[in-house]
Amino acid sequence: MHPHQRRIRHATVSQRIPAWFGLVILSAAIGGCAATPLQPGAERVIVARQAPPKSCKFVGAVVGAQGGIISGRYTSNQNLAEGALNDVRNRAHALGANYVSIQSETAGQTGSGSSFDGTGNYYSAQTDVTKTGNAYSCPPKDIGLQ
Repeated sequence: MHPHQRRIRHATVSQRIPAWFGLVILSAAIGGCAATPLQPGAERVIVARQAPPKSCKFVGAVVGAQGGIISGRYTSNQNLAEGALNDVRNRAHALGANYVSIQSETAGQTGSGSSFDGTGNYYSAQTDVTKTGNAYSCPPKDIGLQ
């Protein structure tokens, strides 16, 4: 090699990706496994399948969900259901509601939950839960909050 020429060194993949990047990805994956937490005050939102008392005022529709194509496969069914319920409560509370009448609940299986396991058997897993409802503002005594 001529003294004025530089040798170009190609970096390996592990040299190009910072070590902390793997920790960030791992933390995000693990965080996807927990249920959506309740926001302060949302624990006082009543969620039921029954229609609200006549004294309640409709404030809006809410949709709560937990899971998805990536994190849903690594989240327990219980955390998917609890997270969707917490999401409904959080959204209703943000509207000023204290009662939600659930209209529908679905548990889905997205693309990440479907694969062949090498034996020819089809494998599928629940990966998301969605709940929809109508949110109401009710006199607290009418829904058992006082």
